[in-house]
Amino acid sequence: MEQRQLGHSGLRVSRLALGTMTWGLDVTADDAAEQLTTFHDAGGTLIDTADVYQDGHAEEILGDLLTHHIPRDEIILATKAAARRKPGPFGGGASRGALLNALDESLRRLGTDHIDLWQLQAWDPSVPLDETLAALDTAVTTGRVRYTGIANYTGWQTATAAAHQHHHPTRTPLISTQVEYSLLERGIEREVIPATAHHQLGILAWAPLGRGVLTGKYRNATPPDSRGATTHLAGYVDHHRTERAARIVQALLTAAEGLNTTPAHVALAWVRDRLGITAPILGARTTPQLKTALTTEDLTLPPAIRAALDDISAPQHTYPETQ
Repeated sequence: MEQRQLGHSGLRVSRLALGTMTWGLDVTADDAAEQLTTFHDAGGTLIDTADVYQDGHAEEILGDLLTHHIPRDEIILATKAAARRKPGPFGGGASRGALLNALDESLRRLGTDHIDLWQLQAWDPSVPLDETLAALDTAVTTGRVRYTGIANYTGWQTATAAAHQHHHPTRTPLISTQVEYSLLERGIEREVIPATAHHQLGILAWAPLGRGVLTGKYRNATPPDSRGATTHLAGYVDHHRTERAARIVQALLTAAEGLNTTPAHVALAWVRDRLGITAPILGARTTPQLKTALTTEDLTLPPAIRAALDDISAPQHTYPETQ
């Protein structure tokens, strides 16, 4: 699998990443082991998790696999903090105490002495930004973290945080942001992508298949074995089941037929090769789904098809973005 530089850093990661949001929920530990092995065998290196996924259980599953199945030094391990909210003085948020406590807990669950990419999963307006970012510096200078990033920040939040670190020479620079991006969700093109380009941040795109809608399986009904049929993820999927989505899915079906491939392959290749994107994050429910997604490595969309998809999915940009 092709490797790409992540932002303005020396860190190289696979251009497809493996996500673990449902590990320990819809994906059992045995299934997770099979997925990780499949991903590793295909040349994948970047694995993304978070301390809030199943209240840390996803990290525990991953930690066990990196101890017994896949060599730790062959994986780029990324996790996140700041989204956890629990009672107590260190129960969550982006304060220095909460973040460093969360980091130590993540290291314990993952069974490792360092995180390759530690990301702030949410902006915390109740904590001074300088305090939050200083915690990232402490994590790096103490050797517990190699690189730092953010996730789910708006455009102005992304630019503010990146500029803050850039203008303090002793600070650890941010190298990436993680945001939702697909043919159904292109809102980051208004301000987030320009901010990342200006500050040279790599983009990790979550939900590149539109939360499953771009596979085409939800066109007529909800498959009983799909995530859309579960009580805990039905709303997550339904968010993108709109008339606009139906038009985009139909365009994908047409493109896929012409290329002798699947709508999912076309949608994933579109995200993967967008300017500024380092890697889409795959959140497969089953190993066969993951294996299918990994074959996208061999697909490059023709310019005419890419232009047609750009056009039908184009977000509405208004003042001042259109100036």
